Amino acid sequence: MTDPRATMRADKWLWHARFFKTRGLATRLITAGHLRVNGSKVAKASHGIGPGDVLTFPQARRVRVVRLTALSERRGPASEAQALYDDLTPEETHVPKNPGFEGKGRPSGKDRRNARLYDPSRLE
Repeated sequence: MTDPRATMRADKWLWHARFFKTRGLATRLITAGHLRVNGSKVAKASHGIGPGDVLTFPQARRVRVVRLTALSERRGPASEAQALYDDLTPEETHVPKNPGFEGKGRPSGKDRRNARLYDPSRLE
């Protein structure tokens, strides 16, 4: 006879692993249908997950992919939380928020005088 696999509520594990600040935020994400366990959508926060499962969910502005390695008894420090999973999220290349500035910056007094000299609206 095989032993039943040890599982834990998905919302509780996400909170213990410190992916979300509160358990309520984790529950809200799951009930909104944004969590996938082994590729299948999960709609209930009470869904049981265990070691070996792969979770996919959005966090901030990126999609996280993690493989559970252990279950937890409590929400401990960050070092303890990081031991609960392997991060499979692909590395993103850094994209700057704003395009690079190619101008010279603030115009100098000379630039302003030259602009006034060559302003077509001043030509008569």
